[in-house]
Amino acid sequence: MKTIIISFISVLITLSVSSQTATDKKAKAILDEVSQKTKLYKTISIDFTYTMLNKANNINQSKKGSVIIKGEKFKMKMAGQIVIFDGTAIYTYIEDAEEVQINAPTEESINPSQLLTGYDKDYKSKFIKEETSNGVTYQIIDLTPAKQSKAIARVRLKINKSKKQIASSTLYDKNGSTYTYLVNKFITDTPIDDTMFAFKKSDFPNAEV
Repeated sequence: MKTIIISFISVLITLSVSSQTATDKKAKAILDEVSQKTKLYKTISIDFTYTMLNKANNINQSKKGSVIIKGEKFKMKMAGQIVIFDGTAIYTYIEDAEEVQINAPTEESINPSQLLTGYDKDYKSKFIKEETSNGVTYQIIDLTPAKQSKAIARVRLKINKSKKQIASSTLYDKNGSTYTYLVNKFITDTPIDDTMFAFKKSDFPNAEV
């Protein structure tokens, strides 16, 4: 779980073609619109449902979570964990273990802000289809990593066509598991102080760092 949260969207296959030729023009145009609109937001607050599914092992788990994003900084809460990125280090508080782990971000530590805006750099994209549900039209796009990784093979994005916002993302890993993040609430430009993203040991007085 910790790895999936820290590597919020991550990565694995090597493709022999260049990023430019491997990217579908229609998919790129859609993602550029989403990215450009997202970059205009000063802050983003998202409530989501996380579902992990592995049919072979009869696993189907769902959990609620939330994330607050300001620039590259974020704070995520889910399943007894709090993950804070202050722009320099990733702090992961694990409630059950009463510990805080501190990690430096790596090339594969994809944070939520990169998920929303980092398509050209990190992924090759392909437009799949449009579909309508409850009167809302969604655009379906698949992303494959531009660099070799050890975990995620593919990401499927479901984009609200009119709002130009991600409605859900599904990660597929090599072990046959899928990890879906369904956006339940998407709020933008709420004033958020930078102290929200500062790790304070006093907030976790009983935790071992």
